[in-house]
Amino acid sequence: MSFWRDKPMTAMTAAEWEQLCDGCGLCCQIRVEDEDTGEIALTDAACRLLDLCTHRCSDYANRQRRVQDCVKVTPENVIGLDWLPHSCAYRLVAFGEDLPEWHHLVCGDRMRVHTDGPSMLGDLVSEDEVEWDA
Repeated sequence: MSFWRDKPMTAMTAAEWEQLCDGCGLCCQIRVEDEDTGEIALTDAACRLLDLCTHRCSDYANRQRRVQDCVKVTPENVIGLDWLPHSCAYRLVAFGEDLPEWHHLVCGDRMRVHTDGPSMLGDLVSEDEVEWDA
C-alpha cells in the first residue's frame, strides 16, 4: 500500500507519518551560521543522539527535551522547514512528489538509503567528539 500517495499528510496516522523518515541522517547533521553573512554551512558533526551505526535517534521519545533545538517535523510545519534536504520524504510528500526508488517504503530495504540514497552513514561524527571554536 502506498499511503503516502493515497492520503493527504494531515490524514496520515502518526505511525504512517513516522514511516516516511528514510534514516539518511541529513536532518541530524549540525549546521552552523556565519554571523556576518547569515550563510549556513553543514558540518561533519551530528546531533549527539544520532546513533552513527543505525542513523536512528537513540532517544527519539525524549529528543526534544534533551536537545533544545531539535525540531519535530510535522504535517503542519514541514513546508516551512527549508533546511530539510530535498531528498527528505517528508518534504517530497509535502510538495506532492513521490518517494525515490531507494526509499524503504518503495523497495522494502531500510539499508538501501545507505547504498543508493543520500545517506551520511560513515561520514559523520558525534558533536560530542568535536572541538568547537568559540
